[in-house]
Amino acid sequence: MRLDQLRALAAAVDHGSFEAAARALHITPSAMSQRIKALESEAGQVLVRRSLPVQVTDAGAPVLRMAREVALLEAETRAAIGEVSGEGTPGEPTPLHVAVNADSLATWFAPVLGIVAGWTDTTLHLEVEDQGHSAELLRRGDAVGAVVGTAAASPPVVAGCRVEPLGVMRYLPVATAEVRARHTQGRSVDWGRMPVVQFGAKDDLQWGLLRDKGVDVAPPTSVVPSSEGFLAAVRAGLGWGMLPEAQLADELETGELVLLDGRAHADVRLFWQVWRLRSERVERLTGAVHDAARSLRPMR
Repeated sequence: MRLDQLRALAAAVDHGSFEAAARALHITPSAMSQRIKALESEAGQVLVRRSLPVQVTDAGAPVLRMAREVALLEAETRAAIGEVSGEGTPGEPTPLHVAVNADSLATWFAPVLGIVAGWTDTTLHLEVEDQGHSAELLRRGDAVGAVVGTAAASPPVVAGCRVEPLGVMRYLPVATAEVRARHTQGRSVDWGRMPVVQFGAKDDLQWGLLRDKGVDVAPPTSVVPSSEGFLAAVRAGLGWGMLPEAQLADELETGELVLLDGRAHADVRLFWQVWRLRSERVERLTGAVHDAARSLRPMR
């Protein structure tokens, strides 16, 4: 597998189409197509789905991962040669693909962006994915590192990766005082009838609490797939929701939102799962993630 073919595969996935990838690589669309076909011929399998956006097949996932690893090592080797020769002219920044859930990005992960902003040799490509599913991006080669969340002691380890604990993100059940008042039943709330806000199909935090409360029929449900939008929806009275306590300091203090159950919460243990590749850039990124994660609750 030649370097130019591996670059073509990564570019096709990154830019979403052969045409856009060809422009990025400064080659013709025909040359782009030929490189992918040659790579598939050598592999003996279809590696790329010709969809919009372009996606790798199951067979293409390990090849995409290799392409990203090679690109990182090539960039760092060129930099090292430049330092030794005294001709350290910076080349094109190398992209680091990272998966992070929306709630982390909206809270504790944000300082990582400021740290990477100071790196002239690196760009950051974020994939926003639910913390319980971001490991899939590692398996497909779509990310070099991922923030992985689990309620268990530790997440399953993706082959070729290492797992490092970050901390605990606590979620609290909250709503407006009006929503709570309209659905008060005795000394508690009517969990079975009170409307709920859900982040998306993979969001199980609300349903976990409802199961604990003995509710087996879904109440009226709104879906808001944005961390900031989710908070805005709960503030607006669309329903109750499980929100990170890091987002709630002002709202609970002012009474804009209220706790529905002072003893109920959901703790999500967060881990940094990252390739075992010996890369200076990856280690730099790992250090930045750990620095930012100091604001999380400690794991016990």
